[in-house]
Amino acid sequence: MKDLKPVFVDSVDKIDPKYWEILDCGANVYYTPEFLKAFETANPDIDFTYIIILEGEEPVAFANTQLVSISVKTITKNIKMSAWLKRAINWLLSTYRIKILFVGNVFLSGEYGTFLRQDKNKIVTFNAIAKAVRSLSRSKRMHGIFVKDFKEDSLYITNHLEDHDYAIMQVEPNMIIHLNAEWKTFEDYKTALKSKYRVKANKADSTSQSLQAKLFTDKDVYTYKDELQALYENTIANANFNAQVLNLNTYINLKEIYHNKFIVKGYFLEGKLVGFLSAMVNQENLDAHFIGLDYSLNKEYAIYPRILNDYVRLGIELGSKRINLGRTASEIKSTLGAEPEDLICYFKHKRTFVNRLIKPFTSNIKIKSYKQHQPFKT
Repeated sequence: MKDLKPVFVDSVDKIDPKYWEILDCGANVYYTPEFLKAFETANPDIDFTYIIILEGEEPVAFANTQLVSISVKTITKNIKMSAWLKRAINWLLSTYRIKILFVGNVFLSGEYGTFLRQDKNKIVTFNAIAKAVRSLSRSKRMHGIFVKDFKEDSLYITNHLEDHDYAIMQVEPNMIIHLNAEWKTFEDYKTALKSKYRVKANKADSTSQSLQAKLFTDKDVYTYKDELQALYENTIANANFNAQVLNLNTYINLKEIYHNKFIVKGYFLEGKLVGFLSAMVNQENLDAHFIGLDYSLNKEYAIYPRILNDYVRLGIELGSKRINLGRTASEIKSTLGAEPEDLICYFKHKRTFVNRLIKPFTSNIKIKSYKQHQPFKT
């Protein structure tokens, strides 16, 4: 390959339109300028930078980066250490914010941060991205770089980040349901389940009968934006790790752009919104995005189990081949037939000396173990 050079832009609108055509990445919705702009315009607190790698005048690779601030407490929550030490660190650094440059979309779970052209040497072009990220980090006031999320078949490319002094981290897997083409209805899906899992699915539906479900229109997302935001923030407050709070004006943008391909479904109890799900149709996949719910009502009305059932319903109705239920709550998702898809991330501190010190802590971050259920009949 000829010499490669990076181009850095701080807005999707500044990317030459012909680059998207040459990269030919538009089949995946997460690499389209419309999708990227929906996040950029709705989240002004995030510093967005887009990297295009050029060979001569032609683009050969693309990377999406986001610089965000994270509290120390958010990070220590996931590091194994004594309780007293964790409390001491959180108290001493309670007001300290750590700035992390994410290569990838911090709000998505999956391999959506870098795009490499199929007709070029991917190891070479990815290495060019790594060098460009290092150059970008030198121009920003920040502490570390987090490159996310790569599946096993990409590791022969991405593990070269170790040559750039990154530490490898395993993170919670995406939980994937592979839909049988013979399932035309939710009843067909339940017929394939073993008895106790079918009972569980039926119980979720019967317990949630008092909920009124509604697929939101563009106008509905705008009307209920504040309630959606509150329910979403209530949910992420219970998560083990959440790097950044998404401004759900993003959903207004996505709904206006993608209409029925971006799904928001609300759950009402006596006229009050008490839960919602969101999802994106991406090629043959249905990708679960954020949810929100009132946890004080969850046990009585099975809001979360109903949401999971409805993801399966939506996937079948849309003719999807896979449902990506995302990270977290892996065990309960496995009771619906979801299987883990392992993901690897990479981290390095900007300062070489500090990076060497924290590598043992980075490698000590453990994903939670869980029971993997096998709900389908054999």
